[in-house]
Amino acid sequence: MEAFRKYIDADHSAHIEQPDLGVKVLNVGHCIHDPGSVYPDPKHPEDYFFKWEEGRVLSEYQLVYIASGTGVFETESLGLIDIQPGTLFFLYPGIWHRFRPNKQTGWTEYWVGFEGNYASHLMKQDCFSPERPLIQMGFNAEFIDIFIRLIDAMRQGGLACNQLAACFSIQMLGLVYASALLKAQSHSRKMQLINNIRYSIHENLYSNISAEDLAAKHNVSYAWFRKAFKEITGQSPGQYQLNLKIQKAAKMLKETGLSVAEIAFQNGFESEYYFSRVFKSKMSLSPSKFRNTL
Repeated sequence: MEAFRKYIDADHSAHIEQPDLGVKVLNVGHCIHDPGSVYPDPKHPEDYFFKWEEGRVLSEYQLVYIASGTGVFETESLGLIDIQPGTLFFLYPGIWHRFRPNKQTGWTEYWVGFEGNYASHLMKQDCFSPERPLIQMGFNAEFIDIFIRLIDAMRQGGLACNQLAACFSIQMLGLVYASALLKAQSHSRKMQLINNIRYSIHENLYSNISAEDLAAKHNVSYAWFRKAFKEITGQSPGQYQLNLKIQKAAKMLKETGLSVAEIAFQNGFESEYYFSRVFKSKMSLSPSKFRNTL
């Protein structure tokens, strides 16, 4: 597919009578940026061109889809994020941003700029947010096909091209919306399952239940469990379990007169020496020194 870009003349389109579909396409494009090429292309209009050092603020929404290649994307609230093939990101009105491909890979991008009442309504849904502008679409044949049809409609022009562009854009936004909802539901189910497993860990803290047993108890594979648990908690199941024991031991050192050996035993450690070594690595103080600082 050949590179293409089109920016619609607002003054010209204002004189063409057409139904208001709630989404007005302002620009659309497909560009292939080879490795090492200048980015962004200096042929963009002044209102859309930006320098990396300065970034850019738009007065419209834009949907940008990276079909191949890698790069980075940044907003003030999000920071610098790596972009992989199949990533879609939204640009929001009034929100500073900048993005570019890696020089080693370049990238292939599709984009559409839009505004309108229905567009604004969609973009205010919970699954869309300036704080979470990235969506992993992957390779979605239906989405790409609609994007190509949108570009073809704009390339051919004619009296109906703006209406067709609006229809195709609504279809694309609907697909992205559905994808975001499904991912949110999937994440919610994963979160609920991991929280149930965390509850099991708390309930069985002193029984030394293994991660394999926890996975089997909740009917998931051990590999999935380890990956999902770390994704949600930031820790492996073993580290999470160990940190709970250390927190409990620290509380006992503060609130009871039990010896270090007794506390080690009650928290399931095989020896006082091993407990003291682990406690110091986590708390930066030995158990006895920790107790004396209270």
